[in-house]
Amino acid sequence: MTVAYSPPPGQQYQPAYQQYQPYPPAPPTNGLAIAALVCGVGAFVTGITFIPAIICGHLARREIRRTGEQGDGMAVAGLVCGYVGGILSIAIILVVGLLAARAASTVTNMRLLPDFSTSAVPAVPVAPGPPIAPGRTLLLPTLATDPAASGASIPAAPSLGH
Repeated sequence: MTVAYSPPPGQQYQPAYQQYQPYPPAPPTNGLAIAALVCGVGAFVTGITFIPAIICGHLARREIRRTGEQGDGMAVAGLVCGYVGGILSIAIILVVGLLAARAASTVTNMRLLPDFSTSAVPAVPVAPGPPIAPGRTLLLPTLATDPAASGASIPAAPSLGH
């Protein structure tokens, strides 16, 4: 059941609420600011998007000052993420490069087997030894490989009978 009331005598009918004007539409958000933020966050994943983050962030801030668009906070966040991501990317590249150079120099200086040679000239002159008796052969080890690495022992020369 609905009951309609009429206004008291001598007064006009007024609505219970006043009609307000709608809010003006918000200015659009700058697209370069969005791109700067996305590239800045992506710099921590890919390592290379810090370059477009920095470029888009500076361009977005200039456009926002000129046109009054929204997105200055996103542009600044994209710039900060871009600069930090760039510093981290460059630092990681330098550390990896230094480690690779150090590993390469270690491998170059490392010898897996000692450098034995049968054709080497002795550093100290060797005095002539006693003559070898007829019918006997002097056996000397060949040191072309490292005997310790192969597990073999160095053969001894036979006694000369002195």
